[in-house]
Amino acid sequence: MTSIGLPGGPTVLRILLGTQLRRLREGRGITAHEAARAIRGSESKISRIELGRNAVREIDVADLLSLYGVADPAEREQLLSLASQANEPGWWYRYNDILPVWFQAYIGLEEAAESIRVYEAQFIPGLLQTEDYAAAVLALGDIPADEMDRHIILRKERQRRFADGELRLWVILDEETLRRPVADARVMREQLSHLLAASKSRHLIVQVIPRGVGGHAAPSGFSLLRFADREMPDIVYVEQLTGALYLDKRPEVDRYLLAMERMSILSADPRTSSDMIRAILDEMGAQHEQHL
Repeated sequence: MTSIGLPGGPTVLRILLGTQLRRLREGRGITAHEAARAIRGSESKISRIELGRNAVREIDVADLLSLYGVADPAEREQLLSLASQANEPGWWYRYNDILPVWFQAYIGLEEAAESIRVYEAQFIPGLLQTEDYAAAVLALGDIPADEMDRHIILRKERQRRFADGELRLWVILDEETLRRPVADARVMREQLSHLLAASKSRHLIVQVIPRGVGGHAAPSGFSLLRFADREMPDIVYVEQLTGALYLDKRPEVDRYLLAMERMSILSADPRTSSDMIRAILDEMGAQHEQHL
C-alpha cells in the first residue's frame, strides 16, 4: 500500500490511486460496468480514473471503496487522502493558459521521475537548453511573442530538479543535433558549452551517435521515464506536432527500451562524446574567427 505524502505531484498520485483502485476492483471480481453504476458514471469514466487520466472526486472514491469491500478505516482514510492530494494543482498549473493539456501531463510525470532517458534527433533536450537556445526552439514552434518569456521561465523551472541533483538524465543525441543551426553562432556555442559543462555532472550521461553510423529502429525522439515508487510503471513519452503518446504497457515499453539500448551501443561512449562536442565547438570558434 502506498503511503501518504508521496512526492511527485498530482499526475503521479492520480496514477497510483487509479492503479490501486483497479487492483481492488479486479481482486473482487467486479466489472468496470458495475463500478461505473456505483458512482453513477460510465465505464469510460472508470477507465480514466484507473489510468490516472482525470482527477477523481473523493465521494466517488468512497463509493468505490464501499463497493470493493474496503471497510478498514485506516485503509479507507489512506486512499481518500491520496485522492485529496491527487486533486491539488501542481506548480505548473499556473501556466495552463499557455500549455496544451497533453504537455501538462508530461510535466507532471517529469516532476516525479527519478531518471529520464532521452533520444533526440532534432534539438538539445529542453532540460539542458540555455535560455537563448530555448527561445530559438520555441520560435520555431510559432509561440506568440507575448507568451515567450513565460515559456522560457517554465523551461527554467523544469530544469530545477536536474540542477539540484534530484533527477538523473541519460541523453543520446544524433551528431546532427549538435550541428543544426537552430540559432546564430553565438547562441549555438553557448549551448554546446553549457551541454559540455553539464556532462561533467554525475547526474548526466551524454552520448552522441556519430555521422555515418548505421541506422536504428527509432523513427523519432522519445523519452523513457522511470520512478522511485515501484508501483509506477516506466512510461515512454513520444511527442508529436499536436499531441503526444504515453505508453506504459510492458511490451511497448520494452520495445523502446531495447531501441534505447541499441542506440547506446551505436553511440560514442560518454568521454568520446564529450570530445566530439568539444571538437564541434572548436570548429565553430574557427569559423567565427574567419568571419572577423
